[in-house]
Formats: sequence, structure tokens, C-alpha cells
Amino acid sequence: MLQQNNAHHGRYVTGYHFILSALLLFGTITALVNVYLQWAAHYDMLNSILIAVLFICGLFVFWYMRQFPLRAQDRSIRAEEGLRHYILTHKQLDSRITMAQVIALRFAPDDEFVVLADRAAKENLTPKEIKQEIKNWRADNHRM
Repeated sequence: MLQQNNAHHGRYVTGYHFILSALLLFGTITALVNVYLQWAAHYDMLNSILIAVLFICGLFVFWYMRQFPLRAQDRSIRAEEGLRHYILTHKQLDSRITMAQVIALRFAPDDEFVVLADRAAKENLTPKEIKQEIKNWRADNHRM
């Protein structure tokens, strides 16, 4: 596994992010074209419509199957980083800090975290700016 840093910390699963998404997109487009062709030729459309509906349902499942766990992970990250901030400063994390900023701050080591959190709240730093300011990257090695 490569060492995580600002340039290399995103994670993509080839089978899910690229192959499955491409197959679902191709299948959906093909199914919708098939519905149109069946309609234009005045053929029975029930099977074509059912196949298109199934592919559209597959797209929704594909999307939400990833979104629901990400929201739970976001809540966990906010709780972890809020606790870390409290342990380091005996104060709550500033309420002006957005979820995206908290996610970026999790890569900062303790000695940079508090300063960056304060700057993020005061200067409204973007997640990209926060990550670029980190000197000693704190890798997240606990994900699959």
C-alpha cells in the first residue's frame, strides 16, 4: 500500500466504482433505447419497460448503497475529531467548521490539528486548502 498523503489518499474500488457503474450505465441506456425502439415499432413494451425499470432501480441501489454508509462514516468522523479537539483543548470543536472541513482535518496530526481547526473556522478554508496545509500527514490505515 502506498503511503497516504495529500496527493494520494482517495480510494477507489475498481470493481465497484468503474466496472459496476459502467455496466449499470450501459444497461440503463440500452434498456431505455430498447423501450423507445419497441414503442416506435408498436410492439408489446411490457418486458422492455420492466427491464428499464430494473436497471433504473439498480442505479438507485448503486448510489444509495454508497451514500448511506458515507453519512454514517461522516458522523463517526465528526464525533472522533470533536473528541480529539476536546482532549487537546478542553473546548468543543467550533460549530462553524463544516463536515467537509472536519473530514479534511482528520489527516492532521495532533500538533497541527488545533491550529488548522481554528484557521478553518476563522478563514473558512476549503478542505483542499486544509489538506495542503498539513505538514505531517496522519494516514487513515483502518479502511479496507
